[in-house]
Amino acid sequence: MLRLLENVQEASVLLLLICAFFYYRHLKKTKRQRKLSMLEQSMLLLTPLAYLLWAGSYLLMILDKA
Repeated sequence: MLRLLENVQEASVLLLLICAFFYYRHLKKTKRQRKLSMLEQSMLLLTPLAYLLWAGSYLLMILDKA
């Protein structure tokens, strides 16, 4: 049961990462067409930061298990 929940959690994180990537691409495209609002600008900056934080924490979790 625990393994199933871990798999579901990993799948949901993967889905969130994919959605965030496409939203980031959408914001980049929108930026070329018009000026972004303050919220859109903050999302454009926070999305790559969130990727880096997630990747770093995931790497630390992997190294901790080894």
